[in-house]
Amino acid sequence: MRTIPREPAFDSTLALLADPYRFIAKGCERHRSDLFEARILLRRTVCMSGPAAAALFYDGRRFVRRHAAPEPVRATLFGKGGVQDLDGAAHQHRKALFTGLLTPESVAQLANEVAEEWRQSADAWRGWRRVLLYEAAQELLARAVCRWAGVPLAPRDVALRTHQLVALFDGAGSLVHPTACGRSRQAGMSPFGRPSVAHWHHLHARLARRQAEAWASGLVEQVRADALPAARGRPLETIAQFRDLDGQPLPTHTAAVELLNLLRPTVAVSVFVVFAAHALHHHPQCLATLKRGDAEDLECFVQEVRRHYPFFPSVAARARDEFEWHGYSFRQGQRVLFDLYGTNHDPRCWDDPQSFRPERFRGREIGPFDLVPQGGGDVHAQHRCPGEGLTLALMKVSADYLARRMGYDVPEQDLALDFHRLPALPRSHFIMRDVTPLPHPAWPGFAFMPS
Repeated sequence: MRTIPREPAFDSTLALLADPYRFIAKGCERHRSDLFEARILLRRTVCMSGPAAAALFYDGRRFVRRHAAPEPVRATLFGKGGVQDLDGAAHQHRKALFTGLLTPESVAQLANEVAEEWRQSADAWRGWRRVLLYEAAQELLARAVCRWAGVPLAPRDVALRTHQLVALFDGAGSLVHPTACGRSRQAGMSPFGRPSVAHWHHLHARLARRQAEAWASGLVEQVRADALPAARGRPLETIAQFRDLDGQPLPTHTAAVELLNLLRPTVAVSVFVVFAAHALHHHPQCLATLKRGDAEDLECFVQEVRRHYPFFPSVAARARDEFEWHGYSFRQGQRVLFDLYGTNHDPRCWDDPQSFRPERFRGREIGPFDLVPQGGGDVHAQHRCPGEGLTLALMKVSADYLARRMGYDVPEQDLALDFHRLPALPRSHFIMRDVTPLPHPAWPGFAFMPS
């Protein structure tokens, strides 16, 4: 039996917190192995990276997700009782709720809603002194997804509900990663923060989760009382009426969690929107290519944004039973962290992985375990995100608008990516000014279906 390489430090939590996106890959490189063991939060944890490790990690016969993620993350990012905490038949049944909602036709409808929001926003931003793209994209996406889902959202409530949804992913990891900070330097806070600041952000995320779940629960109850006509035939109604394996409707709180599991990730696409703008600014040849309006060029560009940029660093699971893999022994209950960002930069899968090269995707068949920003494996049977096609579609609409349908200047600012932050972002959140809608034809309808 082979011995899993082990970090010499008694506990590696601070090292992980100092570099959450690159800690695992650096450790694997140091140990010349796909895996190593470290103490994280005083608990022995196997850290894994690479396509072979991905195939193992997403094997439902070997690993389970229930209670694997740290409690602060489950209490903010995921919510308790949602699909992320299920395994086996219960997981597949609940997952079918989301794959049924996110058909290509339904995704195309949402993409067209987002395109209309881009059109209206570009008109509204005309004459603004500056636009913070990250925050602006959040509201744009929140309005679109609520309208598509049948969720009523009065204009006066847009900022509040957007703020709550954003706090679920832009504050969830702050207690686990005390260097993370949910504000930019321009807002007067250091992105490196202090533990006290991190605790404040985490408490804020917990409060936002409680408020958002109360709001979503009220919507579910209105649908079940047939008091919300706008939701008929929409995703909100489908979630409210969904029945679990026992044939019973979901508890109201659980249905609310799953509704937020539809709204929150859509608003989180704002992170990828900023990355797309960042890439277009730093790689003007990509901007020139996208201006031609070719669908394959757009596909390659958004896939490379997803591969190259830091979205979410890692995910956790627990060993279902004791087993052996490549001569290494895993004990029952063993906690494992799988490296998403490092796997997307693994040189065994990606030539020159640190370079931004969209052309690498031209004609390439993407394997289930080499491009994993939103998980690996089969979306129907494993814990791969069911919203991956939605993310691609909304990124395509957004990148097309940024490249061809609006003009803007990028003033001098700090565009360095803050890898200490969760999610990582340019320190300035990408500032635009002098936004001008360009005289392109009206959006013809979403033509680039998710791959």
